[in-house]
Amino acid sequence: MNARKPIEIAEPEIEVAKPEIARELLNEPDTEGQVIVHGSFHNALSYSVGIRFWRTTFLRPVQSSHCSKLVHLENIALQPQWTGVAPGTRHHFTLIFAPLPKSCKVFHLLEEITESGAFQIHNIPRNKQDVYHLDFS
Repeated sequence: MNARKPIEIAEPEIEVAKPEIARELLNEPDTEGQVIVHGSFHNALSYSVGIRFWRTTFLRPVQSSHCSKLVHLENIALQPQWTGVAPGTRHHFTLIFAPLPKSCKVFHLLEEITESGAFQIHNIPRNKQDVYHLDFS
């Protein structure tokens, strides 16, 4: 029998061609564990309304001082802009929040603003996927 020599594999050196891109990536928020909220808003009124979210929208675990910040939104305006919703229609959007603590079992979605009409949904049970479908009507 011929004994074969073990094959040696050398690790290739990796050089970053554009170091400014590497620095940008280091400054990007960590996406692992983010909480995704797919929201909808039904305008049951006979006239158009405007909806929006403020940067001061958070997820707050029940019985905790932790606060998960809103990090991104899709298909909905960020204050001071507005998203118009026509009468009798439903508007769908997505909110992405920083991770909740692993110990969190129930949380609130709270928009903390200085005027009336803040979005608040209380006692949302946590699920394993951290993906939620909520009605903001």
